[in-house]
Amino acid sequence: MSELPTRRLGALTVAAQGLGCMGMSHGYGASDDAQSIATLHRALDLGVTLLDTSDFYGAGHNEELLGRALAGRRERAVLATKFGFANQLGEPTAIRGDAAYVRQACDASLRRLGVDHIDLYYQHRVDPGVPIEETVGAMAELVRAGKVRHLGLSEAGADTIRRAHAVHPIAALQSEWSLWTRDLEHEIAPVCRELGIGLVPFSPLGRGFLTGRYTSTEGLPEDDMRRTQPRFADGNLEKNLAIVGKLNELAAEKGVTAGRLALAWVQHRGDDVVPIPGTRRQKYLEENLTAATIELSPAELAAIDAAAPADEVAGTRYDEKSLAFVGR
Repeated sequence: MSELPTRRLGALTVAAQGLGCMGMSHGYGASDDAQSIATLHRALDLGVTLLDTSDFYGAGHNEELLGRALAGRRERAVLATKFGFANQLGEPTAIRGDAAYVRQACDASLRRLGVDHIDLYYQHRVDPGVPIEETVGAMAELVRAGKVRHLGLSEAGADTIRRAHAVHPIAALQSEWSLWTRDLEHEIAPVCRELGIGLVPFSPLGRGFLTGRYTSTEGLPEDDMRRTQPRFADGNLEKNLAIVGKLNELAAEKGVTAGRLALAWVQHRGDDVVPIPGTRRQKYLEENLTAATIELSPAELAAIDAAAPADEVAGTRYDEKSLAFVGR
């Protein structure tokens, strides 16, 4: 496997592809800690540096898992975590961004992770009831205290990003970005680039759908989040499978899988883009990492865009309740 190139997220340098760790504890069925830790170790051995978690994933379990995996390996990782979902048990129902909560959440994350600092600390979702200046001001205090190195936002709106960056430099915006979720291309990505903020796409494989491995929800665990998402629902699913079929044809011409092609497309969005595909399996980790060095010509990129037009994706990326938390 080729050595991973590096990219910049603001003032932070990381490998060009990171690892999203949510699915090791949350959203995709039962956890397997031994398998997940082995995959985390393999990621570090292959040159992955950015490991992404949140205090919400598994109600803290995911941070504890990373803490165990990084014992003796901390210096090899750029550790990113998030705060903001005050109700960590069950569905996200309350967002907090007040200064007191920012400090409380950071200290709790440091304890679970077993580290003395967090490399990249994100606000997971914007609290509409608290000025972003208060939230980021409290996050900046954590930087001055040495508990945090760099700041990030997740799923924030363009005006919020500008206001936050005026308080303290924002290194990265983490938002969903893939061939079937392209909302941020119109306004948010240009604002980030104007301000020198890196982009960290989560779900760059459309929650695994763009790999072509899923043709229905029947084989998914009962508690798998995809069972309730509109794009996997009957009626929408069939239309979206047609897009994957076109990707499969292009991938076959290239001699790669549909998933690798879709992920390479994200990698080509710019040298300030560091996608974080998630997996708990070493097999898929290794397959995903090959996308970081796949070269796509302008003609190939145009063919991929034509095969997966944003306006032909059926269904919204979240249900109505979850959509209310994004773009604020």
